Amino acid sequence: MCDACTMNRVATTLGRRGVFAAAAAGATLLGLASRPAGAQIRATPISRVVDLTHTLRVDFPTFDGAPAFQMEQAMAFARDGYNVNKFTYFEHAGTHFDSPFHFSANGATVDRIPVESLVCPLVVIDVRQQAANAADYQLTPEDIARHEASHGRIPAGACVAMNSGWDARASGAGFRNLDGNVMRFPGFRPDTVPVLTERNVAGVAVDTLSLDHGPSSTFGFHTGWLGSGHWGIECVANLGALPPVGATLVAGAPKIAGATGGHGRVIALA
Repeated sequence: MCDACTMNRVATTLGRRGVFAAAAAGATLLGLASRPAGAQIRATPISRVVDLTHTLRVDFPTFDGAPAFQMEQAMAFARDGYNVNKFTYFEHAGTHFDSPFHFSANGATVDRIPVESLVCPLVVIDVRQQAANAADYQLTPEDIARHEASHGRIPAGACVAMNSGWDARASGAGFRNLDGNVMRFPGFRPDTVPVLTERNVAGVAVDTLSLDHGPSSTFGFHTGWLGSGHWGIECVANLGALPPVGATLVAGAPKIAGATGGHGRVIALA
């Protein structure tokens, strides 16, 4: 049968909105059919797409303060008939992924993160008030307990994101927030690792430069979380535009052999 003819008949019957609704429903069913029981992603329609990715630029703040991204034009349309840029950058720049291998001897590299775990329920824990009172606040097991008391238990396979409001600082020095030689920004406290692991969380995300808070010198959360086979995302944006529960994360991790992480596109469906 002619696929285009069939689609035309469907469009005539349903109208433009109906076609998109039917397509979305079909995609949802196909996605659920390919996932194991208990790993369902969403049960509600998608009304908006939220970009959780900062635009990577040469002057984007970095953990050590040194530029981590460069771009130069290799081919120019006027000269070559097409445009091509050459990128040079460290893996951990801008909105980027941390693979288990980043903080372990033999954990999975970013290309080996199971793709099924990168499309998952998104749980957003709001610590903006705590971060306003203490710049180097650490998200605690008590924060998780309070969130669950209001919104239910964190579902297995979820990504848990810390919303500290720090993304608003990403255009200037306040993102690193130096106090002498020490950075002060929020992160996860290391003793949240067993809590998140017990709930079978797939990954975590922060809107700051590190999964650990700025003053950390031991990187206890990095070591405990990534070292136990989980992934993380740093420098996410726009978490304040999302509900505490109900959104779906689509985490576009790079697929680079042997990489410890890398820049990616991260979005949420709400």
